[in-house]
Amino acid sequence: MRAAVWVPLFDELADPSVVARLAATAEEAGWDGLFVWDHLWWREPVEAVGDPCVTLAAVACATERLRIGPMVTPVARRRPAKLLRETAALDVLSRGRLTLGVGLGSDRFAGEFSRSGEAVDDRVRAEQLDESLQILTAGWSGEPVVHRGRHHRVDDVRFLPRPAQGSVPIWVAGFPGKRRPLRRATRYDGFFPVNLASPDELAAATGQLRAAFDQGGRLPTGFDVVVALEPHVDPRPYEDAGATWCLTDLDPATLRLADVRALVEAGPQR
Repeated sequence: MRAAVWVPLFDELADPSVVARLAATAEEAGWDGLFVWDHLWWREPVEAVGDPCVTLAAVACATERLRIGPMVTPVARRRPAKLLRETAALDVLSRGRLTLGVGLGSDRFAGEFSRSGEAVDDRVRAEQLDESLQILTAGWSGEPVVHRGRHHRVDDVRFLPRPAQGSVPIWVAGFPGKRRPLRRATRYDGFFPVNLASPDELAAATGQLRAAFDQGGRLPTGFDVVVALEPHVDPRPYEDAGATWCLTDLDPATLRLADVRALVEAGPQR
């Protein structure tokens, strides 16, 4: 199981140069990836919030090996054509190291949807997410994109350059036990079950994934199952339950740069 630093871009970590230096340290300490939260603002006591795209560009320039990406981007509040351009550029800049985490997002943490005039209804955002993912995957191919959906429209446009990987891996986030996010994940490259309560809950989710793929009880080669665990939690039972990536779950209310730096310098649990 691979290990990644997963940081909210809040307060001391809102500065892209700070996160870039942290990423360079993580690479030296043996971490496999660095992922960042994607938010416009957050609730108190958080004040400053960094931009994920700009921060990831800085991280890409400061590292050579780490897999990077937003985890997760609430795609419904992003214009798909713009997100397509950003992700392709980040993948080129990082020489093929970008993974795109996607999900519905939630209004309950900081009112990011209701306070900016975006759709609050989960069903509407799910429709927007699915349309956007169709546009992204079509656009990354380098072929002309024609999309006329309920929420988005693209009329015969090619998006070049293509990502360095040819396409960008997509990890779909969702609550374990919810069928729609899990089915959505089977169309892409990974599943990130959020708010896991136990390894048994993860084992149930991976069992549902295996059944959905119907490949003799196995997940497809290269399909990832991602968990976020607090630093003191033993990741091995989650690896036994099917996890392929473990992300550090850090509390934004108590986040301090010195603590994050110490965690990164100590290296991942293996």
